Amino acid sequence: MTPAADRPHTDDTLPNGLRLVAVHTPAAPLAEIRLVLPWARTAPRLAAAQRLLAACLGTGARTPGGRLRTRQDIADRAADLGAELSTVVTPESLVLSAGVLAEGLPGALGLLADLLLRPVHQEREIALAHARLPAPGARPLGRNLLRTALLTDAFGAHPLLAPPAPDAAAGPPTAADLHALHRRAVVPAGSVLLITGDADPRRTADTAAQALADWSGGPSGLVLPPFARPGPRPGRTRLTDPEAGQALVLTAGPAARGDAALHLAQLVLGGHASGRLARRVRDRHGLAYAVSATLRENRAGAWLETEAAGALGTADRIAAEVTGCLHELAADGPTPDEFERARAYALGFTRFALATRAEEATALAGFLAAGLPLHWLDDHRSALTALTPARVAEAAARFLDPRHTALATLDTPPAPPGPEPVLPASAPPEPVPHGHHPHETESPA
Repeated sequence: MTPAADRPHTDDTLPNGLRLVAVHTPAAPLAEIRLVLPWARTAPRLAAAQRLLAACLGTGARTPGGRLRTRQDIADRAADLGAELSTVVTPESLVLSAGVLAEGLPGALGLLADLLLRPVHQEREIALAHARLPAPGARPLGRNLLRTALLTDAFGAHPLLAPPAPDAAAGPPTAADLHALHRRAVVPAGSVLLITGDADPRRTADTAAQALADWSGGPSGLVLPPFARPGPRPGRTRLTDPEAGQALVLTAGPAARGDAALHLAQLVLGGHASGRLARRVRDRHGLAYAVSATLRENRAGAWLETEAAGALGTADRIAAEVTGCLHELAADGPTPDEFERARAYALGFTRFALATRAEEATALAGFLAAGLPLHWLDDHRSALTALTPARVAEAAARFLDPRHTALATLDTPPAPPGPEPVLPASAPPEPVPHGHHPHETESPA
């Protein structure tokens, strides 16, 4: 498929602050809509309402004429248009998605406008959503607990790492609370709307602008601030948990956004099934059954994270092997075969990520929300093609050195030492067979 940036497209900022991008997708009978709202948990007091509002969006709205649309009415209207609506929450964003038959796009945009401009949060829908959500005070899973501890020690305290606040003493958020948060956070300023389809992009953009002309407000301020430190502080964090079902090892190393050489170094380390971590920690030593290396980026910062899970009691051994693997790759760089396999995997994955119209729309909306251009992935693919093993070795030496990496382990507490055996005072010494020294070993013969 022709890169999105090379196809006809529009990129406008509407008077209400909404960035609206329409991209022509040839020979596609479907239109894809992606609305990305800033949704970071920056204020603990809003956390419960944010979780609940995200779950309740799409459960009630009014038409411009004032008629109530229930959850079922909204589902029926979407079905009539050939549309499918969904909502996804990430650490930074709330994403409203819709795929719709091309002729149903104006109606889908009208339905979206109802949800954004005239929401109705009914108490029974709030109660149902609240019952389905996990309790805010629930004990976090071991992996989440360990990652929070690791990143807090590595980068400092941050809203991204703060535990969810429990519901207020008065109970879960009310309809009034959700309406107040909707007015503050579901706003156009700071948000991005992407639409792809076979229609003329200018006509598509004009239709969307007209449908959302009355939407106002923002920016919401629900945007992650940067970490206190640009890179992780090296160190070791140890957590113990008597109820841990497995040993876990996590590391956080430095990273740079969009660095193609670092991307390949990460893949060689553990970004695919034949990465070094898997071959060493899992296959050679049999210490871990799940091993990975991932580049993580958001507005707070960027870091290279490795993860390994194994049997209880093995966390220290796994940590030693992971550290050794980082040291070797940082010192020697990838082999020619590792370099070629990683580059082929990366290039194939960039094509696979855009294999369908829906996947392309989701990826493009994510690039735009992160402040990247439409052509970012194409530029990244070109950078991967131009890389050399020497350049990847330089990135490995800079970013993978374990001396610059924070490490955290989670395992069960060590068993307390048992009591020393005590022999009775009157116990006679063991007899020594005639002709044998007490420290000799008898021959099997």
